[in-house]
Parts: sequence; structure tokens; C-alpha cells
Amino acid sequence: MVSSARQRQFRGTRQAAFSLGLAFVAASGCNAEAPPPTPPSAPAPPAPAAPAPRPVDAGPTLAAPSLDAAQPPSDAEPPTPEPKRDGCPEGMLRVEGSYCPAVVQQCLEHHPEYANNKGSKTVSERCLRYKEPSRCVSKERRELAFCIDRYEYPNRKGELPRVLTSWLEARKLCAEQGKRLCTVDEFNFACEGPEMRPYVNGFVRDAEKCNIDREYRYPDHSKRMLTYEACLKDERCSAELERLDQRHAIGARESCVSWAGVVDMNGNVNEWVEREHKPPPHRSGLKGGWWGPVRNRCRPTVEFHKEHDYGYEAGFRCCADLETPASPAPGE
Repeated sequence: MVSSARQRQFRGTRQAAFSLGLAFVAASGCNAEAPPPTPPSAPAPPAPAAPAPRPVDAGPTLAAPSLDAAQPPSDAEPPTPEPKRDGCPEGMLRVEGSYCPAVVQQCLEHHPEYANNKGSKTVSERCLRYKEPSRCVSKERRELAFCIDRYEYPNRKGELPRVLTSWLEARKLCAEQGKRLCTVDEFNFACEGPEMRPYVNGFVRDAEKCNIDREYRYPDHSKRMLTYEACLKDERCSAELERLDQRHAIGARESCVSWAGVVDMNGNVNEWVEREHKPPPHRSGLKGGWWGPVRNRCRPTVEFHKEHDYGYEAGFRCCADLETPASPAPGE
């Protein structure tokens, strides 16, 4: 059970956490199976000490088709180029091109909820339409080439993406497959592409294509949730997860697809990434947003969740280096 001091500390930090829409558990000093902050529910039941805030974003930012698509493109739409897989393991896509490290993206129209409550710390910044094109403000671009899972972990159609998983555990699960967590730059580029699009689908927010802008359900913060496997085996935790859960199954919606063919990089679940050149426990970042009414964009990174934190909206996908072709034997 968490001490009252711990609860007060959690309530103080939870408001910042909702910048991303995450009800995370700070698991430091706790058993790995300790429960994270309780997930969200519809008509906001009042929290024990204070009402839980709506999810909020972490502030301003500087800013394909299916490999096994079942139906051919219509006559009205040209076929989308087949995603590349050269040099990547099964289930992964090849992403390469010129990446801009620093981008300016100008919002032209905000969601009414944000436009009418800009001073509120419980309303997420959601932009309905951005100015085209985005502007690269870096002196030079970087060439990137890497592999990325097509879907969120476990990268298997029909299964729900894994959540309630810390950055440390996500890194371990990727390593078990001979992969690694994606870096911030890799996620950005696989999501936004050379055009630096704010959303995977372009410059206009579209809740019909991605699993975003679902009604926020207030979590029960009287008890922390367990990590994923333990939660599914626990009656109280699994019931709470089911109440809060608005994930869709992997492959259920192929319309939320990036220029590189990667699915659900905006919405569905938040995704852990690695912040390179940061010391522990600050190597962890979250990208892409989840199903709730939050930013759900390519470029922003939420940086304040530590490596041992986990939440009911937090999942991940894996990346990998390109496979190097074997050198020909002498004389060949």
C-alpha cells in the first residue's frame, strides 16, 4: 500500500503526467510486480482525495499499405508503394532517407476544447490542422536507415498491444528477439517521413483513421495496477484494465499507416523509445500518444517518465539495425 505522503507526491506529479495522457506508476523502490496507477473510466468518479484531471499534453513541440493487404486499390486511388523489407527480419520494415532533426510545425486550427481552455492544465493541446509544409530548421539533414516493427509489440495481428510495461522491460523483450527499442529520431522519421508531417496521415487530424480522441475514462487511484502478466491474472486489476481499455487489436485498423508502412504510430498505445546519450534513469521517452484525447503526433516526446515507470496506456515496438549481407568467399 502506498503511504499518504507517496499518494500526495503522486497526485502532484500526475497532473504533469497527463501532459501525455499517462496515468503512470513511479515504480522506484517497488517490486516489479507492484501495481501502476489505476487506469481511467468514463463519467469521472471522484478520486479519493481530489478529482482526477483530464489528460494533458507535455507542452509545445518544435516541432502504406499492409504487406498482406487483402483488397486491391480502387480505380479512383493510385496504389500505395509497397513497404520495403530489404535487409530486415520478418515482420519488420526498412526505413531510410534524409531526416531533419529540428522542425517547425505551425498549427492553424486547434480543437475547440483546447482553444476555449488554453490556460487549463487539464486540457490537452490538440491541433486539427497544420500549415503545409513543415519547415526544417536544421543546418543539415541526417541519413537514416534501419528496421522497425510494422505493428506495436508483440507485432502479431489479432493480439492486443502489450501495455503496463516499463521501459526497462520493453528493452529486455526487444533484446530477446535480437532487436532494440527505437530511438527518438527513428520513431520521428518512420512516423512523419521526409515531409515532416505532424501526423502519420498528413497535416490534418483524423480520428476516423487512427485510434485517437476516445472519451477519457478516469482511473481508480485508490490502488496501483500491476505489471502486465500479473494484472491479467489478478481479478481486481484485470477488471480495472478492462474498464479503462480502449486499445484495438493489432491489424484491426490499417488506415493509421505512415509513409513507410508502419501502423498505429499515432494513438492506440504510447510507445517507449530510447533517448540517446542520456544517463539512467533518463533514457526513456514516450512517443505517438494513446487512444485518449491527447496530442497524438509524430514529433513530440514525453521525457519525464523514468525507466522503471509503467502505465495502462504505455506499450512499445522494436527497431533493429539493417542486416549486413554476408561477404562473398575469397575467389567467388
